[in-house]
Amino acid sequence: MTSIIEVGNLVKSFGSVRAVDGLYFAVEEGTITGLLGPNGAGKTTTIQMLLDLITPTSGTIRIFGKEYKTAREDILQSLNFSSPYVSLPGNLTVYENLLTFGRLYGVKELGKKIDELADFFEIRDFLKKMTYNLSTGQLTRLNLTKALLNDPKLLLLDEPTASLDPDIADRTRQLLMRIQKERGVTILYTSHNMEEVEEICDKVIFIQHGKFKDEGVPAELVKKYGHEDLNDVFLHIARNTS
Repeated sequence: MTSIIEVGNLVKSFGSVRAVDGLYFAVEEGTITGLLGPNGAGKTTTIQMLLDLITPTSGTIRIFGKEYKTAREDILQSLNFSSPYVSLPGNLTVYENLLTFGRLYGVKELGKKIDELADFFEIRDFLKKMTYNLSTGQLTRLNLTKALLNDPKLLLLDEPTASLDPDIADRTRQLLMRIQKERGVTILYTSHNMEEVEEICDKVIFIQHGKFKDEGVPAELVKKYGHEDLNDVFLHIARNTS
Protein backbone atom coordinates (compact mmCIF):
# COMPACT_ATOMS: atom_id res chain seq x y z
CA MET A 1 0.00 0.00 0.00
CA THR A 2 1.27 3.48 -0.90
CA SER A 3 2.31 5.76 1.95
CA ILE A 4 0.87 9.29 1.72
CA ILE A 5 2.89 10.51 4.71
CA GLU A 6 6.40 9.27 5.52
CA VAL A 7 8.19 10.65 8.58
CA GLY A 8 11.77 9.63 9.28
CA ASN A 9 13.87 10.37 12.38
CA LEU A 10 12.01 13.67 12.84
CA VAL A 11 13.37 16.06 15.47
CA LYS A 12 12.09 19.46 16.58
CA SER A 13 13.90 21.30 19.34
CA PHE A 14 12.89 24.54 21.03
CA GLY A 15 16.04 25.58 22.81
CA SER A 16 16.98 22.74 25.13
CA VAL A 17 13.54 21.10 24.83
CA ARG A 18 12.97 18.36 22.25
CA ALA A 19 9.26 18.45 21.46
CA VAL A 20 9.73 15.76 18.81
CA ASP A 21 12.58 13.32 19.28
CA GLY A 22 13.47 10.95 16.44
CA LEU A 23 9.86 10.29 15.47
CA TYR A 24 9.08 7.93 12.60
CA PHE A 25 5.82 6.65 11.14
CA ALA A 26 3.92 6.22 7.88
CA VAL A 27 0.28 6.85 6.94
CA GLU A 28 -1.07 4.65 4.17
CA GLU A 29 -3.20 5.96 1.32
CA GLY A 30 -6.96 5.85 1.88
CA THR A 31 -6.79 5.17 5.63
CA ILE A 32 -7.97 7.04 8.68
CA THR A 33 -5.00 6.94 11.04
CA GLY A 34 -5.10 8.16 14.62
CA LEU A 35 -2.08 10.01 16.00
CA LEU A 36 -2.47 9.52 19.73
CA GLY A 37 -0.69 10.55 22.88
CA PRO A 38 -1.19 12.52 26.09
CA ASN A 39 -0.89 16.30 26.24
CA GLY A 40 2.72 17.26 25.53
CA ALA A 41 3.45 14.12 23.51
CA GLY A 42 4.36 16.15 20.42
CA LYS A 43 1.22 15.67 18.30
CA THR A 44 0.56 19.35 17.56
CA THR A 45 4.23 20.07 16.83
CA THR A 46 4.29 17.11 14.44
CA ILE A 47 1.19 18.34 12.61
CA GLN A 48 2.67 21.82 12.34
CA MET A 49 5.72 20.33 10.67
CA LEU A 50 3.53 18.25 8.35
CA LEU A 51 1.85 21.52 7.34
CA ASP A 52 5.25 23.22 6.87
CA LEU A 53 4.30 25.83 9.47
CA ILE A 54 7.47 25.14 11.42
CA THR A 55 10.76 23.74 10.17
CA PRO A 56 12.13 20.47 11.56
CA THR A 57 15.45 20.61 13.36
CA SER A 58 16.36 17.44 11.49
CA GLY A 59 14.78 14.40 9.87
CA THR A 60 12.61 13.93 6.81
CA ILE A 61 8.98 14.45 5.83
CA ARG A 62 7.56 13.19 2.55
CA ILE A 63 3.93 13.82 1.58
CA PHE A 64 2.53 12.29 -1.63
CA GLY A 65 6.09 11.04 -2.15
CA LYS A 66 7.39 14.63 -2.32
CA GLU A 67 9.37 16.97 -0.08
CA TYR A 68 8.35 20.53 0.77
CA LYS A 69 11.62 22.00 -0.44
CA THR A 70 10.87 20.92 -4.02
CA ALA A 71 7.06 20.65 -4.17
CA ARG A 72 5.54 22.87 -1.47
CA GLU A 73 2.74 24.34 -3.61
CA ASP A 74 1.69 20.96 -5.02
CA ILE A 75 1.58 19.40 -1.56
CA LEU A 76 -0.41 22.21 0.08
CA GLN A 77 -2.88 22.35 -2.83
CA SER A 78 -3.93 18.76 -2.11
CA LEU A 79 -4.22 18.79 1.67
CA ASN A 80 -6.15 20.70 4.31
CA PHE A 81 -6.29 21.06 8.06
CA SER A 82 -8.82 21.65 10.80
CA SER A 83 -8.44 22.39 14.48
CA PRO A 84 -10.82 24.11 16.91
CA TYR A 85 -7.74 25.73 18.45
CA VAL A 86 -6.76 27.69 15.33
CA SER A 87 -8.33 31.13 14.86
CA LEU A 88 -9.65 32.34 11.52
CA PRO A 89 -9.74 36.11 10.82
CA GLY A 90 -12.30 37.44 13.31
CA ASN A 91 -13.00 40.67 11.44
CA LEU A 92 -14.49 38.76 8.49
CA THR A 93 -17.92 37.20 8.35
CA VAL A 94 -18.17 33.42 8.21
CA TYR A 95 -19.06 33.59 4.52
CA GLU A 96 -16.16 35.96 3.79
CA ASN A 97 -13.74 33.57 5.47
CA LEU A 98 -14.99 30.65 3.40
CA LEU A 99 -14.91 32.74 0.24
CA THR A 100 -11.34 33.85 0.94
CA PHE A 101 -10.01 30.35 1.62
CA GLY A 102 -11.97 28.90 -1.29
CA ARG A 103 -10.39 31.41 -3.66
CA LEU A 104 -6.93 30.71 -2.26
CA TYR A 105 -7.46 27.04 -3.09
CA GLY A 106 -8.95 27.83 -6.51
CA VAL A 107 -12.20 26.00 -5.74
CA LYS A 108 -14.52 25.74 -8.74
CA GLU A 109 -18.22 26.52 -8.24
CA LEU A 110 -17.26 27.95 -4.87
CA GLY A 111 -20.69 29.31 -3.99
CA LYS A 112 -22.26 25.90 -4.57
CA LYS A 113 -19.57 24.20 -2.49
CA ILE A 114 -20.08 26.63 0.41
CA ASP A 115 -23.85 26.07 0.28
CA GLU A 116 -23.43 22.29 0.34
CA LEU A 117 -21.07 22.30 3.33
CA ALA A 118 -23.00 25.05 5.15
CA ASP A 119 -26.08 22.86 5.09
CA PHE A 120 -24.21 19.80 6.27
CA PHE A 121 -22.51 21.51 9.21
CA GLU A 122 -25.57 23.65 9.96
CA ILE A 123 -23.77 26.97 9.72
CA ARG A 124 -26.10 28.67 7.23
CA ASP A 125 -27.85 30.64 9.99
CA PHE A 126 -24.61 32.43 10.89
CA LEU A 127 -22.91 32.84 7.50
CA LYS A 128 -23.34 36.62 7.82
CA LYS A 129 -22.14 36.70 11.43
CA MET A 130 -18.73 38.15 12.30
CA THR A 131 -16.34 35.32 13.03
CA TYR A 132 -15.18 36.85 16.34
CA ASN A 133 -18.76 36.49 17.64
CA LEU A 134 -18.93 32.71 17.10
CA SER A 135 -19.18 30.21 19.93
CA THR A 136 -16.54 27.50 20.30
CA GLY A 137 -18.81 24.91 18.68
CA GLN A 138 -19.60 27.24 15.78
CA LEU A 139 -15.89 27.89 15.21
CA THR A 140 -15.25 24.15 15.15
CA ARG A 141 -17.89 23.70 12.45
CA LEU A 142 -16.49 26.62 10.47
CA ASN A 143 -13.00 25.11 10.57
CA LEU A 144 -14.31 21.76 9.32
CA THR A 145 -16.20 23.48 6.51
CA LYS A 146 -13.05 25.33 5.49
CA ALA A 147 -11.04 22.10 5.54
CA LEU A 148 -13.29 20.39 3.01
CA LEU A 149 -13.62 23.25 0.52
CA ASN A 150 -10.85 22.04 -1.80
CA ASP A 151 -11.78 18.31 -1.75
CA PRO A 152 -8.37 17.46 -0.29
CA LYS A 153 -6.58 14.16 -0.85
CA LEU A 154 -5.13 14.42 2.67
CA LEU A 155 -6.84 15.82 5.77
CA LEU A 156 -4.95 16.62 8.97
CA LEU A 157 -7.53 16.87 11.74
CA ASP A 158 -6.60 17.97 15.27
CA GLU A 159 -9.48 17.03 17.59
CA PRO A 160 -12.06 17.97 14.93
CA THR A 161 -15.13 17.10 16.99
CA ALA A 162 -14.12 19.00 20.13
CA SER A 163 -16.96 21.21 21.43
CA LEU A 164 -19.48 19.81 18.94
CA ASP A 165 -22.93 18.71 20.04
CA PRO A 166 -23.17 14.88 20.07
CA ASP A 167 -25.43 14.74 16.99
CA ILE A 168 -23.16 16.98 14.87
CA ALA A 169 -20.06 15.15 16.16
CA ASP A 170 -21.62 11.87 15.04
CA ARG A 171 -22.53 13.30 11.64
CA THR A 172 -18.98 14.59 11.29
CA ARG A 173 -17.53 11.12 11.96
CA GLN A 174 -19.96 9.61 9.45
CA LEU A 175 -18.92 12.21 6.87
CA LEU A 176 -15.23 11.48 7.38
CA MET A 177 -15.78 7.75 6.94
CA ARG A 178 -17.88 8.41 3.85
CA ILE A 179 -15.32 10.61 2.10
CA GLN A 180 -12.63 8.09 3.00
CA LYS A 181 -14.56 5.29 1.30
CA GLU A 182 -16.08 7.21 -1.61
CA ARG A 183 -13.16 9.52 -2.47
CA GLY A 184 -10.18 7.66 -1.06
CA VAL A 185 -9.25 10.59 1.18
CA THR A 186 -6.43 9.89 3.62
CA ILE A 187 -6.97 11.29 7.13
CA LEU A 188 -4.53 11.78 10.00
CA TYR A 189 -6.63 12.24 13.12
CA THR A 190 -5.85 13.31 16.68
CA SER A 191 -8.37 12.90 19.47
CA HIS A 192 -8.54 12.17 23.19
CA ASN A 193 -11.86 10.38 22.68
CA MET A 194 -10.82 6.74 22.39
CA GLU A 195 -14.36 5.53 21.61
CA GLU A 196 -14.35 7.88 18.65
CA VAL A 197 -10.92 6.64 17.57
CA GLU A 198 -12.01 3.00 17.78
CA GLU A 199 -15.07 3.82 15.68
CA ILE A 200 -13.36 5.48 12.73
CA CYS A 201 -9.62 4.70 12.69
CA ASP A 202 -8.13 1.88 10.62
CA LYS A 203 -4.83 2.24 12.45
CA VAL A 204 -3.48 4.21 15.40
CA ILE A 205 0.01 5.48 16.18
CA PHE A 206 0.95 6.15 19.80
CA ILE A 207 3.63 8.72 20.59
CA GLN A 208 5.01 9.87 23.92
CA HIS A 209 7.65 12.51 24.69
CA GLY A 210 7.97 13.08 20.94
CA LYS A 211 8.92 9.46 20.25
CA PHE A 212 7.17 6.59 18.48
CA LYS A 213 5.84 4.02 20.96
CA ASP A 214 3.53 1.62 19.13
CA GLU A 215 1.06 1.29 16.28
CA GLY A 216 -1.57 -1.06 14.97
CA VAL A 217 -5.23 -1.77 14.35
CA PRO A 218 -7.19 -0.67 17.45
CA ALA A 219 -8.73 -4.09 18.15
CA GLU A 220 -5.35 -5.81 17.77
CA LEU A 221 -3.67 -3.36 20.16
CA VAL A 222 -6.40 -3.96 22.75
CA LYS A 223 -5.73 -7.70 22.45
CA LYS A 224 -1.94 -7.24 22.50
CA TYR A 225 -1.98 -5.29 25.78
CA GLY A 226 -4.68 -7.46 27.34
CA HIS A 227 -7.04 -4.58 28.11
CA GLU A 228 -10.76 -4.00 27.73
CA ASP A 229 -10.64 -1.13 25.26
CA LEU A 230 -8.37 1.40 23.54
CA ASN A 231 -8.69 3.88 26.40
CA ASP A 232 -6.99 1.35 28.70
CA VAL A 233 -4.23 0.87 26.10
CA PHE A 234 -3.80 4.66 25.92
CA LEU A 235 -3.43 4.88 29.71
CA HIS A 236 -1.03 1.93 29.79
CA ILE A 237 1.31 3.44 27.21
CA ALA A 238 1.12 6.91 28.78
CA ARG A 239 1.99 5.55 32.24
CA ASN A 240 4.64 3.01 31.28
CA THR A 241 6.95 4.93 28.96
CA SER A 242 9.77 7.24 29.90
